[in-house]
This record gives sequence, C-alpha cells and structure tokens, in this order.
Amino acid sequence: MNHTRRHVLQLAFMGASLPVLSKVARSQDYPSRPIKWMLGYTPGGTTDIISRIVTQPLSEKLGQPIIIETKPGAGTNIATETVIRAEPDGYTLLFAGAPNAINAALYAKLNFDFIRDVAPIVGLARVPAVLVVHPSVPAKSVPELIAYAKANPAKINMASSGVGSTPHLAGELFKMMAGVDIQHIPYRGAAPAITDVMAGQVQLYFTTTPVSMEYIRSGRLRPLGVTTSERLAEALPDVPAIAEFVPGFEASAWYGIAAPKGTPAAAIERLNRETNAVLADAKIKARFDELGCVIIGGSAADFGKLIADETEKWAKVIKFAGLKAE
Repeated sequence: MNHTRRHVLQLAFMGASLPVLSKVARSQDYPSRPIKWMLGYTPGGTTDIISRIVTQPLSEKLGQPIIIETKPGAGTNIATETVIRAEPDGYTLLFAGAPNAINAALYAKLNFDFIRDVAPIVGLARVPAVLVVHPSVPAKSVPELIAYAKANPAKINMASSGVGSTPHLAGELFKMMAGVDIQHIPYRGAAPAITDVMAGQVQLYFTTTPVSMEYIRSGRLRPLGVTTSERLAEALPDVPAIAEFVPGFEASAWYGIAAPKGTPAAAIERLNRETNAVLADAKIKARFDELGCVIIGGSAADFGKLIADETEKWAKVIKFAGLKAE
C-alpha cells in the first residue's frame, strides 16, 4: 500500500469516526447548558417543595441552572408526554411520580407507554400518607376503624384529591385489603378535601404528611396510621403503620427523575451520581425528615424496578375498584 493510499484511508476512517467521537465528547462535557425540569403539578404543593429541595444543590453540583417548568393537567400526562417527545439529550427531565404508574391502567388510551418510553434516572423520595379522621369519628385505631366500617357499611365517607389520585388509590387499597365498604368523595385538590375533613363533612382522608402535619399536631385531625410499611421514626413515631394491622399494606406516593428514552448513558450516570450525593447530604436528609418523607436514592435500575412494581400493584387496585379516568 503506497503512502498516498494509506493517507486517504486514514482520513476516511477519521471522518467516519467523527460522529461517534463528537457524541462521546458531548457526553463527557454534560451538562454544558441549563437543564429543564418538567413538573406536571401546580406550583406550591408537595411536588414543588421536593423539586426545590433537590434542584438547588443539584444545580450547584452540575454547574448549570435547573429551570423548573410546571405543566399541570391530565393527571401529569401532559408534562410526561412533553418530556417523552423531547430531544433525548439529558437537558429535559421529568419529575416522575406515582401518577405515572397509576395512569398506565387508569387511562384507557395514552399516547405513550411510560415504562417503554422513559429512561429512569433515580428515585428521590417516598411521601407517606397518613390515614386521618375527624375527631368525632368513634375510632382511635385502625382495628377500631375497620370494625366500625364493617358495622356501618357504606356509611363512612372518604375524601380524596380526585379520582385516580394517590390518596384515592390508597383508600381503595385499604378497602380491598381490609374488606370494608367506604364511600369515596372526590374533591378538586388536597386543600378542599382536607378542609371538609376538618369541618366534619367527611370522616376520613389518606393525606400526605407535608399537608397534614400541622393539623395533626394541633389536634384538628386524628392520625390512625401511616401508609409506609414501617413507622415514621422522625415525623410521627407514635403513629403505627397500617401494615401492623393490615399485613402487606403500603401506599406511599413516590417521586424521582426520568428522561426520554435514548438519553446518553453518560448523562444518566452523571445525574444519578450527583443526585445521590445530594440525597446523602445531612441537611437535605433533615429537610426530608421534617416533611415526613423517606429518601429513596439508588441506581437507575433500582428506580426502574420501583416504577414497574408500582405499575403492576396499582393496576390490580384499579381493576378491583373498577376505576377509569373521568
């Protein structure tokens, strides 16, 4: 092979390698511009609080701003589809959560398959619910509530923040596993639901810890049990887990970070590593403890398994209750 031909082949090989080398270089430089954090909820709630706890220190570790963009509607499906259709480059992230697992069975038709179309990055936190009742309810424990409900079928009302919401599904799971008949009263959000429970218009509610802690401490609501598999040692140490009386019961909300399928592995690995470092920080952990939240963390594969397990669990509950999106 003469020198000229060898030189031409070398140039051809280098030219063919440029796209691959450029992609590797871009992945190594990630992130090089601001990141969009898509939130499928209205501002000011638990999801907004958790997002801001995480994004500020994560932005510092990544060296780029993280811009929270809210796109509520259709049970988070609008925000989810926006992320799924985005360029899979690591610059559009989804604040994923339990509604994504619930919606897979709740909606007859979606324009996406969540498990197929997203790349899990990392779980952030579980947000436990607390089974609370109005003080007038003659039940001071979960066993007493079950006995009272069985003695008065369909006479106890249960509030929720909407059909298919996490509090609603927690209640339906409780009904299924405890074998009780309780009437569901859906509201348009957590605020009106908890207001009516405190007024005694509705008897019980599976409400999140960040929403309910103030009212529990003031005695306006009576907590009977938390929905995590174990007690909340920091936030509500004296309140038993419902699972202590209904074995296997677990119905906490959960949140994490996902990206469009096809996002570079290097970007996912960097986001996972830095997010886990944020979650390991003592100040961040203390903030989550104050809210009664349980940190998840772990690998991208761990988060993918959580999504798959939750999707399967809630599909069974939705089928049992005969639910469909309104």
